[in-house]
This record gives sequence, C-alpha cells and structure tokens, in this order.
Amino acid sequence: MTKKFSPEIDAFIRTYVKDLEDGVAAIFAGAGFSKSCGFVNWSELLSEIAEELGLKVELEHDLISVAQYHVNKKNSSTGLARKILEEFSEQAEPSEAHNIVARLPIRTYWTTNYDTLIEDSLKANYRVADTKRKVDDLVTTRPKRDAVVYKMHGDVSSPGAAILYKSQYEKYHKTHEAFVTALSGDLISKTFLFIGFSFTDPNLDYVLSRLHVPDDYRRTHYCFLRKEPAEPQWKEDADAAKYRQRRQEHHVRDLLRFGIQALLVDNYEDIPLILKEIESRFLKKTIFISGSAEEYGTWDKQEALNFVHSLSASLVKGGYRVVNGFGWGIGSAVINGALDAIYARPEKYSEDQLIMRPFPQVASHGQDIQELWHEYRHRMIGLSGIALFIFGNKINDNTIVNAGGVRIEFSITQEKGGIALPIGATGYMAKELADEMLANPAEHFSQHPWLEQALAKLADPAVDRTTIEKQVLSIIKKLGG
Repeated sequence: MTKKFSPEIDAFIRTYVKDLEDGVAAIFAGAGFSKSCGFVNWSELLSEIAEELGLKVELEHDLISVAQYHVNKKNSSTGLARKILEEFSEQAEPSEAHNIVARLPIRTYWTTNYDTLIEDSLKANYRVADTKRKVDDLVTTRPKRDAVVYKMHGDVSSPGAAILYKSQYEKYHKTHEAFVTALSGDLISKTFLFIGFSFTDPNLDYVLSRLHVPDDYRRTHYCFLRKEPAEPQWKEDADAAKYRQRRQEHHVRDLLRFGIQALLVDNYEDIPLILKEIESRFLKKTIFISGSAEEYGTWDKQEALNFVHSLSASLVKGGYRVVNGFGWGIGSAVINGALDAIYARPEKYSEDQLIMRPFPQVASHGQDIQELWHEYRHRMIGLSGIALFIFGNKINDNTIVNAGGVRIEFSITQEKGGIALPIGATGYMAKELADEMLANPAEHFSQHPWLEQALAKLADPAVDRTTIEKQVLSIIKKLGG
C-alpha cells in the first residue's frame, strides 16, 4: 500500500522530481544519513572525549567546542583524529536511502561526513564519482565522472586533515575558501535536499553561518527534520515537552533565513519512503519499449512501423524519455520516431530523451552471453518506471514463436516495481502477457484498479491504431508519469 504523504511533502516531491528532470537537484548529507548504517552521530562520537574532560555530552549543546576543549587540554588533535579514524574505518554497507540517491540522476553531493558511503553507493550503481576531499582536489577533474562528491570537512582516509574542532571551523572560510565559494554557487544554481541533520547539529549551523547568498539569488532548499512529538519523552514533564516543540518551531523559522524549508516527518523511517516515492515518480517519466517482430500478424508491416514511430515521437513530445534495447523489427522505428520529434524542435526536446541500449553480441569477462543479457536487461529496465510491450515474436527453426526475451523483460519490470503495459492488440507475446494480467486482476491491478479496463481496451484487436496510441499516452499520464 502506498503511503499517503502530507500536502507539504507531496508538493516537495513534485518540485524535486521536476528539479531532477532539469538536472539541478543536489544532496547535502549530514551525520544522520550515515547513522542508519551503523556510524555514530556527534554525541556518540564525542561521549568518551567529554568524559575525559569531566563533562557529560548530554548536557553539552555546542559539541564542536567540546572537541576544541579536548584539543586545548592535550595540546594536540591527534587523539581526536584517531577517534575519528577508529569509528569510520569499520566497513558499513550503504543504506536503502544511500542507494536511492545514488540511482537518481543527481550530479552534486555535498557532505560533512567523513565516511565513504556516498561514494560506495555511487560505485555500486555503476556511476563514476569525482571526490573532493581537500582544496587541491577542486582544480582537477576525474575523467568520465557523472557525479561530484564534495567532502567539505575531509575524509576518513586523512583524519589528520579533517575539520574537527572549533578553531578549524572558525578559520574554515579562509583555509577552505574555495569550498565555500563552490557551495555558495551551488546553493544559487541547484535545489538542495539536506538529509541527516538534526536541528541541534553543530555542522549545519557552522556551514550555513559562513554562507552569504544574496536574497535576490536565493532559491528554496529543503531539509528533513523529525517532528518533535507532543508527548513527554523519557522523564520530561508536559512543560518540557511544549518547550521542546516551541524550540523546534523557532529553528524551523530560522532555517528560512537561508532559504531552507523544513520538511517535518513523524519518524526517520519515513525518509526512505519519501525518497522511494521521488524515484518512482521520476522513473515514470521514462518509458521502456520492449518488443521484437519477425512478422506483424494482422498488421501490415508499414502500418506497424508507422504506429511504433508515431508512438515513440508522441512520448518524446509528451516530455518523456524513451528506453529501447533495439529489438528486431521494432528498434529502428523507435529511434526514428524519437529523433524526428527531437530534431523537429531541438530547442524544446533533447537527445537525452532517447536512451538506446543495443544488446551486446559477444560475451566478455568469461560471462555466458545469456547471463550478460540478463544483467544488461536489469540495468536497462531499471532506468524506467513504465514498460510497453509490443508484438514480441521471433523465428526459431523456421517457425514463428513468441519471444521469450520479451517475457523476461516483463518479469524484470514487475520485479523492479515498474508498471507493465502490454499492448495486446499487437498480438504474439504482448497478447499473451495481456491475457495473463486480465485473467488475474487481483494480482496485477490492486494498486491501480482502473488499469484493468484500460488494458482490456488495448487488447482489443479491432481497436483503431490511432486510438491505441492516444489510450497509451492517457494511461501513462494518469499513472503520474
């Protein structure tokens, strides 16, 4: 069952999906983003340090000062740096939230964290990260990068150079001026989503206090915060609970000074659900076209190719991206239709709206060709949220049979949570899949009951070809694509 979000969260999701489409979405990750993966937050990180000083970390609100006190007492930051190294050297796996933001087409990631989870999740999702750990890194560019990770407070690989205590923060605008300049520019040109910052997080205060973005150039950014519960917590009385809520209200208003709108969630577990909804809505703007055709059944060949051509062009004109594996007898019409629409209005449509993934014909790295195709299909279909299935036949031993590869792509679509739309009127495997879905509506249409009737219309062989195209576009639009 899909979670129902508040109007405020839903409006944010719509805005952020649009920013993803425009290529201006960015992420700013704080300690809480990594905490779910097993890394400690600042209070936990400095609890032993505070004990050495005779302080109680739960009574301290300026934890950066606690770190400074330790450096003052020891006349060295070595112990503090070693503590950082110990905590962040242990390997942890990226969380679901890490993997979602890595899969999304976000090109800019900023973080105050010292761990490598963002880079690890990008790599796991076949992306090339250009990591900026120190000022010198800003002047170099990693070849073929498709994401930049700014680790503005350093990295676990060099704990001695990490930004850890108060005097380092106070001098940051001088020692790391290039980072401040880069961040200021990104805050003007991109929409940031701050994840993993509590309203008592010292990092957020220090970072924002060093940024001076003119009001005229300030855009709206967003920050997830857990809503303070009204009920007394632990040994609180009612007055203390009200005070805690009132303090959060002031903090939320204060964030507006920096153009940051707080998004209050009841539980931290809601954040991956929101990110998943962002991904789902974004992917529904990408349509995978599956199909192959050695013959076209009751359709005239040219009629069939014109249909595929027109459908592909209409998808591009509707603002969608089209993904295709260059299926036999279908792929060329998909390409030509999309390119005709793009080149007719290049100022409005982009070549990025056509994503071609021709299947490799030779196995490599010792992989069986069928295994390679299966992996390839997973990655290709993972780019989309809606899949269309057209015709679907091939020749086998001089006999026309339904294409097993189209069925595999149908299964992968469902496995990944995508929405499958077989156009049964085109016959062959598309009809076989449509018949199966319509025979078991409880399994296939529980989330969208109206889709059963719509799919039945697409399965009618007597339906007009132009009507099919209009019906497909209407369904995709209604699905929120």
